[in-house]
Amino acid sequence: MRDLLEEKPVAKTSLAAHGLRFEIDGQTKVDIPLLRLDGEGPTMILGPNGAGKSLTLRLLHGLLTPHAGQISTPATRQAMVFQKPVLLRRSVLANMDYALRAAGVSRAKRRKLALDFLHEAGLAGKAKQAARTLSGGEQQRLALIRALATDPEILFLDEPTSSLDPSATQAIEAMVLRAASHGTRIVMVTHDLGQAKRLGRDIVFLHHGRVACHQPTDTFFATPDSAVAAGYLRGDLPI
Repeated sequence: MRDLLEEKPVAKTSLAAHGLRFEIDGQTKVDIPLLRLDGEGPTMILGPNGAGKSLTLRLLHGLLTPHAGQISTPATRQAMVFQKPVLLRRSVLANMDYALRAAGVSRAKRRKLALDFLHEAGLAGKAKQAARTLSGGEQQRLALIRALATDPEILFLDEPTSSLDPSATQAIEAMVLRAASHGTRIVMVTHDLGQAKRLGRDIVFLHHGRVACHQPTDTFFATPDSAVAAGYLRGDLPI
């Protein structure tokens, strides 16, 4: 997928949170003294329901303003794909054109580049179809290539396959890995442990809005350095 844009080196874009705190109705929902995401990624964010995964992702991306702390990164271009695709009330092709125009691509190049992206995602035959009439898997593929068309240095993904069947999930995972291999730094929330193993270089495990552990993927699944993470992997109910 990233073959369609200028290829960058393997992703090593760093991202760090310092003293990050976020509250809702006076209750602290995210409390992260320090989190550094270095190396290649993808980074997978795991944790039980209510652990603060989506809030943390939105804070890292800048969609939410923290009550304390700061996010630092040299990246100037970021994008995010949500669990439920957010698509414009336009055709599939018009959705791509909008993203490419926002990325500064000239009008003369946009149509061909948009069609090339759609072809790579298996959506070229539906270019004129209303985007919101696509199937769930097709909508998510469109949301993903639309985000990639903006040439992000960091791409945040919030459970992009949670409601998809295995075939659609496999297609999205292949696109994610290809984007990562071409230089996009991936930070992704998932509940799927198998998916975390397949995609992740490292795991951030959240519990009650705090980082319970941050380890390489193989190490995390073999010997998590947090009792609550070990219980989560066993299937214990969270406390």
